[in-house]
Amino acid sequence: MNPHPAFSEEHARYRDMVRRFVAKEITPYVGAWDEAEEFPRELYRKAAAAGILGVGFPQEYGGTPADYFYRIASAEEFAQAGAGGLSASLFSHTIGAPPIAAVGSLELKARVLPAILAGEKISALAITEPGGGSDVASLRSRARREGGDYVVDGEKTFITSGMRADYYTVAVRTGGPGAAGISLLLVEREREGFTRTPLKKMGWWCSDTATLHFDHVRVPAANLIGEENAGFRAIMLNFNSERLGMSAGAVGFAQACLEDALAWAKQRQTFGQPLIERQAIRHKLVEMQTRVHAARALLYDTAWKLMQAPRDARWIAQLAMTKNFTTDAMHFCADAAVQTLGGAGFIRGSRTERIYREAKVMQIGGGSTEIMKDLAARQLDW
Repeated sequence: MNPHPAFSEEHARYRDMVRRFVAKEITPYVGAWDEAEEFPRELYRKAAAAGILGVGFPQEYGGTPADYFYRIASAEEFAQAGAGGLSASLFSHTIGAPPIAAVGSLELKARVLPAILAGEKISALAITEPGGGSDVASLRSRARREGGDYVVDGEKTFITSGMRADYYTVAVRTGGPGAAGISLLLVEREREGFTRTPLKKMGWWCSDTATLHFDHVRVPAANLIGEENAGFRAIMLNFNSERLGMSAGAVGFAQACLEDALAWAKQRQTFGQPLIERQAIRHKLVEMQTRVHAARALLYDTAWKLMQAPRDARWIAQLAMTKNFTTDAMHFCADAAVQTLGGAGFIRGSRTERIYREAKVMQIGGGSTEIMKDLAARQLDW
């Protein structure tokens, strides 16, 4: 039985394929990759060959048109590996490339999308700056037109795939203050004056995160994504997809924590009895299960509504609330799982321990909990 009417047999077959891919290509190695703070670049090509990287992108560029529920199934299954950093980097193209696919010129799409979707090139999104994150309309990085080029100056930070990406979708100010002066440019890694500084993080170790520096970086005008000074709308639409993907991942991570806690409670003996016989532990597991069920139900409902009316303010508000609710559920389940596992949950290398380290970033990335509440309040018709 499918968990939601929107899931078809095709969705189920796709989920099974992703599950097998994760079990074979990721789970056995992800602990070592996390410690090494990187994973093989070849994994992008393997994921592309399996039909995973191109989901949701146009067929003419090597993608597979698909609804939100394919992306949700993929995110939930990748979460089973318990490595958010791997998912963040492997799928950084799902936030870096959609603006190109949506508003880029035909020439630009043909030039960059096929290689990205084939796993040959890596795409990243560069919006956040050292002086601000969610307040996109106030960004300071500038690009001025000089003949056939734009000259870019400024900095971006907390950029996923920031070190290894080949293509960066960069938000810059080309006009006056506010949202109306923002454009998107594609910046290639080898551009002169473009440098990157790696960042060390609490979690997501195998995801390369960086601060980007633009010092008079010349970019051809043909790299403009969409129209000049019209980038803000593309950024906002991109955020909706990112937040839905993060919500799906959070549900998957919460589920993984529940599974680890339940397995441990059944096999761990305390004072002659399995841990699960202790009322305090059973209650903890019930609370975890309740939150996983509720988070998944809200996620699926939100995705369904957005598919029917993607610009409806009510569902955009619900998406913001969904992002908060699912990441809170992940945070609760990660904490409860480590508490249930005790010392075993504190030892580095276990799935639960990795998820615990990564829970906080899910409440920050893609729009913090506080920003999401404010966004929901503005969108609701009270």
